Amino acid sequence: MPHASSSLPRAPDEQSGLRALCGLRRLPLALAIAAALAAPAACADEASLKAEIADLRAQIAEMKAQMKELAAQSKPAPPAITGMPATAPAQPSSASTAPSTAPQQATLAARVDRLEQSVAAQAETSSETGLFGYGEITYNHPTHGSNQTQADLARAVLGWTHRFDDRTRMAAEFEVEHAVASSDDSGEAEIEQFYVERQFTDRVGGRAGLMLVPIGLLNEHHEPTQYYSVFRNAVETAIIPTTWREGGLAVYGATESGLRWNVGVTTGFNLAKWDPSSNEGRESPLGSIHQELQQASARDLSQYVSLTYEGVPGLQLGGTVFTGKAGQGTDDFPANAARITLWEAHARWQPGPFDFSALYSRGTISDTEALNLTFIGQPTPVPRSFYGAYVQGAWRNAWTYKDYSLAPFTRYEWVNTAASYAPAPQGLGVDPTPTEQIWTVGANLFMSPNIVFKADYQRYKVDSTRNSWQLGFGLNF
Repeated sequence: MPHASSSLPRAPDEQSGLRALCGLRRLPLALAIAAALAAPAACADEASLKAEIADLRAQIAEMKAQMKELAAQSKPAPPAITGMPATAPAQPSSASTAPSTAPQQATLAARVDRLEQSVAAQAETSSETGLFGYGEITYNHPTHGSNQTQADLARAVLGWTHRFDDRTRMAAEFEVEHAVASSDDSGEAEIEQFYVERQFTDRVGGRAGLMLVPIGLLNEHHEPTQYYSVFRNAVETAIIPTTWREGGLAVYGATESGLRWNVGVTTGFNLAKWDPSSNEGRESPLGSIHQELQQASARDLSQYVSLTYEGVPGLQLGGTVFTGKAGQGTDDFPANAARITLWEAHARWQPGPFDFSALYSRGTISDTEALNLTFIGQPTPVPRSFYGAYVQGAWRNAWTYKDYSLAPFTRYEWVNTAASYAPAPQGLGVDPTPTEQIWTVGANLFMSPNIVFKADYQRYKVDSTRNSWQLGFGLNF
């Protein structure tokens, strides 16, 4: 989920009736009122909606002032002063204007009444529960092993939100991966998010529960319509374990200059879960030991700080640092002092129809020497460092026809999940892995902003057996 944002990025609009007023502050009052009473439209976000409600109330006050002014104009003029010359020209009495001001008063009164009813309705309907969701189906055809071609309902997610009042809401998501979840299948069923958040002021809010870590470009915006390519990029899968969530507390906010910030204290990783006989740690070091708030060991909590600057239209600059001990006080565990730190920096620039982005992320795990000595002879000891980066460019709306739009893209990534190891006795250690380089070229075809078909080709430099053609379909609502 929109991010150091104060709400889920994919949560549905919780009220549309008043959002038609967005951007109308400079229009005449009558036009603004007409828009308020017209068909629903959509505003960008919750903060905008609150601002427009304030505008409506200001307009109500303005119209009431106009009604008072009209009422004053309709009062009869004071009686004429005795002794004035008979030849003085007769002055029209203000009472004669009453027939013209009375309809105006009635019209304004009716509009005020309707507008106040709309504001009251907004306050009432904002407490309702809303539903949202997303899902995707993928098709992967390896070029060097067609017998391993695979189609998969990668994930189906349903979520709900509930607003308790104009400053407090909760949100939750339930996800099923790979269509079937059972003891005999590879699928999973899980709660991806479950939290409550409170807007303390117009610019500061807080959140508590199971929540997404605000890191990178993908973790909070991982719906299939939000990224290019059939599968999520390798850096934000292998290095940043998207979709990455932790249980904890967070405080977030924004400044007028466009700087958003988010700080939190959360559960962290459990290095005692590391399996040196499995390849899982080689595929994603942190993905193999994250806890997802499933009876999570929580003696050692972690902390994060995230900053994002969006003060220039079309430009986003950001970065996050996440750190914490990972031994969790496990009995007789040789790496209780181990600390995991992951940081990233990213940039995204969207000039006109183009979309350029870049990200670099690096992780370290300290104090693993003694632990890796217990893994001698195993294929996957704990790495000391791992990193990845990518650059990507896309051309949105390169071709359009009615509701359809095509966005071709290309991406270059380099990823190393075991760039170095702590020193080991000569002849007993494991060599660092080579850095994999991946080219992805393809296109997203949007039937609407919420439905996308994808096709791409991926080429791996080190492990060419992973080269493949890929197709996909995704949606969100």
